[in-house]
Amino acid sequence: MTENRIKIAPNTLAYPDEQALKLIVEFAIPGAPTETIDLKILEDSIHLTAPARDFEYVAALTLAWAVKPGKAEATYQHGLLRVEIPFKDPMEDAVKVVIKTAAVSTPVPELKPAAV
Repeated sequence: MTENRIKIAPNTLAYPDEQALKLIVEFAIPGAPTETIDLKILEDSIHLTAPARDFEYVAALTLAWAVKPGKAEATYQHGLLRVEIPFKDPMEDAVKVVIKTAAVSTPVPELKPAAV
């Protein structure tokens, strides 16, 4: 049987680190046992659910810049969940396109000196 819990949005803070290499997201979720926290990250979003006593913390964030979810690190201490995720280089998956020259043989007009 599913429990009916009140859903609460946790206080959340998101900001880049000093070198602008990582996104840091902090969720205030006091009372949530570590083993019940469900944190999922995609390149463009973060989703959190964390049951605590008679309620459940729920958060969903859409990110303005892509991140690398596989490199995320999270720590939980004194009711604060801190997540660090490296930003993805926008050109990381770019494909270099080879530019070909046209194979059509176009005669180049001969330039004549201007009459003086």
